[in-house]
Amino acid sequence: MAKIKVKQVRSSIKRPQNQKRTLEALGLHRIGHVVEHENTPNIMGMIDKVKHLVSTEEA
Repeated sequence: MAKIKVKQVRSSIKRPQNQKRTLEALGLHRIGHVVEHENTPNIMGMIDKVKHLVSTEEA
């Protein structure tokens, strides 16, 4: 399965609680933090919910 790198580029301050929880579920805790996940439909759906707060690239 392909890997995808997810980097938090914007703050979660003043964001709805569901977006904050989505960032936590992805394993992101601060701006500049990078995590690597499998490229699955579940992860892609989570990324889509917070696409304005994160950047992605293929690993």
